[in-house]
Amino acid sequence: MSLKTLPPARLALEDGAVYRGRAFGARVDRFGEVVFNTSMAGYQEILTDPSYAGQIVTMTYPLIGNYGVNPDDAESARPWVEGFVIRELSALRSNFRAQDDLTGYLAKAGVPGIENLDTRALTRKLRVAGVMRGYLACGEASEKCSDDDLVQLARGGPSMEGLDLASKVTCAKSYAWSDGFLPGYERPETAGPLASVHARPGEFHVVAVDYGIKLNILRCLVAVGAKVTVVPSGTSAAEILKHDPDGVFLSNGPGDPAAVQGAPEAIRGLLGKVPVFGICLGHQLLGLALGAKTYKLKFGHRGANHPVLDQSTQKVEITSQNHGFAVDPNKLPAEAEVTHINLNDRTVEGLRHKELPVFSVQYHPEASPGPHDSFYLFARFRDLVLKAGV
Repeated sequence: MSLKTLPPARLALEDGAVYRGRAFGARVDRFGEVVFNTSMAGYQEILTDPSYAGQIVTMTYPLIGNYGVNPDDAESARPWVEGFVIRELSALRSNFRAQDDLTGYLAKAGVPGIENLDTRALTRKLRVAGVMRGYLACGEASEKCSDDDLVQLARGGPSMEGLDLASKVTCAKSYAWSDGFLPGYERPETAGPLASVHARPGEFHVVAVDYGIKLNILRCLVAVGAKVTVVPSGTSAAEILKHDPDGVFLSNGPGDPAAVQGAPEAIRGLLGKVPVFGICLGHQLLGLALGAKTYKLKFGHRGANHPVLDQSTQKVEITSQNHGFAVDPNKLPAEAEVTHINLNDRTVEGLRHKELPVFSVQYHPEASPGPHDSFYLFARFRDLVLKAGV
């Protein structure tokens, strides 16, 4: 199908704004929180990141789809976004690894997309007014709806605040994971000067709590020597400890951290018993378990070039981020301290317990935008586990 013959589509926001474009992917309608991501590449990783569940993602980079999609770049078994908003859809894919084009990939997954939309204007609105609820109308039935009808549909959807989406994206039951990096994609650290941080394969056992875990996080854990067991979001501390872990990992995930049922209680039951490492939602949940509070950011952090200061070394890491909530530093207990700071807005990017082997970061060290600035965090977790007495 020529791009010029793509059917019409609209994106309506709760503030009354309606954007017009052309539909691609699945011919269906979807509601979601409209957000933007500033990454120049990595659209397949974004689409398949479970942390984007419940959201319609706008890409600020203008040309999307030009290198197609392939199974190796997926971060989960399927796309989780509610919809995809782009300026220009590439009619061609130019990559020897590509096995499908973006349009076909989204159509098979049931995800609608809209292109030929002014993403600069939309992003400016979201930066000024904040992210907001939206309704993406790409189906044939919605072509008969008025703009006002679509705006009312956007306003009728639930707010992201109060949504426990981790329970919707988590695994159905526990499973073992043993795969490391894909052949040809090993990190330089596995053979370079940081090789000493790696343990023997399967030397220690990590239970990873799946709030929406990305596959590359599991690969990173294996790369530093872990044997991994993944458990569902609602698993209690007692059930986790039955697996006899040497350490526990708290994963990324979508939604409001304050709404994740049972998570802070489960995490509190692990503190002082095993080393704990959290990323993104896992970081926020650890903050809640320690007694802090979380709050919703105006437009969140979603992109691959966010500067973060490690306060212990005074080094700046270029990080990948995807979150709409943050830990309130003013509500942290005395036994917790802030280790990393976002240099754009001074929000909390890392925490640690002053006495226990427990730490977390808000950003994604597995995503490699630096490209390897943050891999040391997995090595740090490994060292804490081994020091604890493996």
